[in-house]
Amino acid sequence: MLRDNSALNRTVNIFLNLFMAVFLLLIFIPMLFMLSASLMSAREIFTMPYSWIPKTFFPQNYYNAIAGNDRSFLFIRNTVNSLWVAVLTTFFSVLVSAAAGYGLSKFKFRGRNVVFLLIMGRMMIPFEAIMIPMYITAVKLGLQNSFAGMILPFILNTFGLFQMRQYLMTFPDDMLDAGRIDGLGEFGIFWKLVFKNSAPAIATAAILCFRGQWDNLLWPLLIAQKETMKTIPTYIVKFTEEKYSDEGAMMAVAVMASIPIIILFVSLSRYFLGGSAMYSAGKE
Repeated sequence: MLRDNSALNRTVNIFLNLFMAVFLLLIFIPMLFMLSASLMSAREIFTMPYSWIPKTFFPQNYYNAIAGNDRSFLFIRNTVNSLWVAVLTTFFSVLVSAAAGYGLSKFKFRGRNVVFLLIMGRMMIPFEAIMIPMYITAVKLGLQNSFAGMILPFILNTFGLFQMRQYLMTFPDDMLDAGRIDGLGEFGIFWKLVFKNSAPAIATAAILCFRGQWDNLLWPLLIAQKETMKTIPTYIVKFTEEKYSDEGAMMAVAVMASIPIIILFVSLSRYFLGGSAMYSAGKE
């Protein structure tokens, strides 16, 4: 019987490994296509059957991507805009999410669960439903064509708040009590004990928030009308608006736009992978 169970477990593991390998390959196929197409001429990209290895390397695509079809070199400015918006939004969003998650998980007050449910209800409303009211409000406040207009609407990240709250539900109360006995105020407890010891949750929230803002297309497309205020996703869209699209340069822009996300994930992966504990928070 033990041998049968051992053989069954090995068979199951083999099938699971094969399934994960196929699934991983399906995930990487678009990325491999993007990388190979960025080194091909436009004619070779549309040649069928598709050749995954370029017959003739065409690095000119990367120069065309940076220069743009109009040779304005707005790629550099738009990249800086994207970095500025994504970094600032992530920084403030993580701080707000951590502070709100700490309050909702460790402070008992009347209506706490109601407040949490109302905040979570925001997740049920699609962005497209509130996009136009947000745009009108931003225009009336004079936030159009400004970094504040691209950052402020996304500082309150409901999913990040949910993550932090679930993670901090498991944070030991004894450590907080020890901090109070040592004379720390609530802000000191939050900053020195809670925030600095919540690296997995913070890294997870930071990666997801940064990726969301780096890939954000609809809101910058609305709020930023000046070319110098646009971001990387809107820069890529410009290639599709041209009469003669440069597909190779478009793929080159996509490759370069993926680099910051890859660097961020690799640098924080050990915290990100350790953040699964936030989904096993204890009940009140």
